[in-house]
Amino acid sequence: MRLEVVVGRRHGEFIARMSGPLTLGNISDFQEKVRTDKSPFLIIDLTQVPYIDSAGIGALVGVHVSRKKEGRKLALVGVNGHVRDALRTTNVEQFFAIFPTLDEAEAASPQS
Repeated sequence: MRLEVVVGRRHGEFIARMSGPLTLGNISDFQEKVRTDKSPFLIIDLTQVPYIDSAGIGALVGVHVSRKKEGRKLALVGVNGHVRDALRTTNVEQFFAIFPTLDEAEAASPQS
C-alpha cells in the first residue's frame, strides 16, 4: 500500500491518496500519517484500493472517531464495490461521508 498526503484545492483541506489494499500488514503507515493530520477536512481517496480487511476497516473507523471528537471532518472518495460491501457488512458504512469523486467531496467541503 502506498499513501501520499497532499494539500487540497480549498484552504484547510488535505487529500490522502492510497493505492493497494488496506490490510493488517500495512495499516501502521496509514495510521501514522492520517491520524496525525490536523487539517479541518481530510479526504481519503480510495480509488486505487481494491480490498480492505477488518483491520483496515478498524483503522478507518479510528480515524473517523478521532476526527469527530476534535470537530474535524472526514470524507471517503472512490470507494469500489468490494470496499463498500466490507463497510456495509461490518455496519460502519453510515459513519462515513462517501463521495464518488474528489470533485464532489471538495464541493461538500465545510470550507465551501
